Amino acid sequence: MFDTVLVANRGEIARRILRTARRLGIRGVAVYSDADASMPFVTEADTAVHLGGSAHAESYRNIDKVIAAARESGAQAVHPGYGFLSENAEFARAVQDAGLIWIGPDPEVIDLMGDKINARNVMERAGVPVGKGTGDPVTDVEAAVKAAAAIGYPVMIKASAGGGGMGMTAVHGEEELRKQFDAIQGFAERTFGDASILLERFFPQARHVEVQILGLADGRVVALGERDCSVQRRNQKVAEETPSPGVGEELRQRMLEAAVRAGEAVGYRNAGTVECLVSGDEFVFLEMNTRLQVEHPVTEAVFGIDLVEEQFRVAAGEPVTFDPDTLTATGHALELRINAEDPKRFLPGPGAITQWREPTGEGVRVDSGYAAGTKVTPFYDSLMAKLVVHAPTREEALARARSAVAEFEVQGPKSNLAFFTELLDHEEFVSGRYDTGLVARMRRPSAP
Repeated sequence: MFDTVLVANRGEIARRILRTARRLGIRGVAVYSDADASMPFVTEADTAVHLGGSAHAESYRNIDKVIAAARESGAQAVHPGYGFLSENAEFARAVQDAGLIWIGPDPEVIDLMGDKINARNVMERAGVPVGKGTGDPVTDVEAAVKAAAAIGYPVMIKASAGGGGMGMTAVHGEEELRKQFDAIQGFAERTFGDASILLERFFPQARHVEVQILGLADGRVVALGERDCSVQRRNQKVAEETPSPGVGEELRQRMLEAAVRAGEAVGYRNAGTVECLVSGDEFVFLEMNTRLQVEHPVTEAVFGIDLVEEQFRVAAGEPVTFDPDTLTATGHALELRINAEDPKRFLPGPGAITQWREPTGEGVRVDSGYAAGTKVTPFYDSLMAKLVVHAPTREEALARARSAVAEFEVQGPKSNLAFFTELLDHEEFVSGRYDTGLVARMRRPSAP
């Protein structure tokens, strides 16, 4: 095992990774931008290295600066967290070329799965169910119109290199497709440097369910249950739970087996996620995230493991702490993403935090990146903290979540806590019979 790890990230995920490193006696190195100089993850690290300006390109996305910080600090390994450079194969190669341990899958796998078209084709060959879609990049609007007619409307237009819910939109007919295609293609070129477009059949009433996989040092791939991520705004998740209330045992087993096949097909090592769309008793592959997910704590809660520790162990070539053949999940867990955004339109609302009080109690966990006296700036994602609850049953988890939300206090920036108060009492969510359209229905104007 390495004795020093650099965390190439910020906020709550940097703080969370550093916490595991500290527990294991591993020296933790933070990197930070101008805007983050006084953040908790910086002050809590054993060593902190200043990267530069507040903009992404000047700090957290600057490969040369992060590698220099690793060398300067004596780090032996690099954990990328999620976002920023976490799914950047060039960065992974730079880490390895510098003689450091990369805590993640091989760069070749990141490259392969980072292209949604290639990923889809690989999964189809591996026997993983995929929905109707294009197996080659769609280069212009006329080709898109022809492909959409063959697939059948509605279709989703996706940037092949996109991620995090960006670079995608659903269209319901040819006229709408013609209006949206150039906009998505232009966005893909500007944002991801790749104008390749994928078309897939859109399922308007599907659930978004993902499977946590872990590729072990001995070559095995194991599946650690599923997470329901269907509560979304603008195609981005805001709440997750495990097990999914919309997945029965037979479907669950098929999904877990398919996720293992997906990992085995690319020789996956370390933590990753196979995302799927579920409609009724069927599912199709959506994409593979080659990193730790924001929502990983719910899996940790029900399995009683530390996924970051397991990532460390796999990267170091060591066995994991659990027996994959006997590990079982217990109870139900929910995660709510506490964002600095208004609870109605979900628009960012940064600002200085004047009051910060986290809930406590049995089965309650808060992974936070902020504290009173710190500031949510407009430079980065609006996520302030993740509220995670675990209980023996879903009903008890919902009750525990309601109490925790009521206890959570944030003043200064806007927060979406009021939205979660509403969600946790919403009949559709409480019943468990919800899909990815839930938030849009909650925000639909009432009829006069």
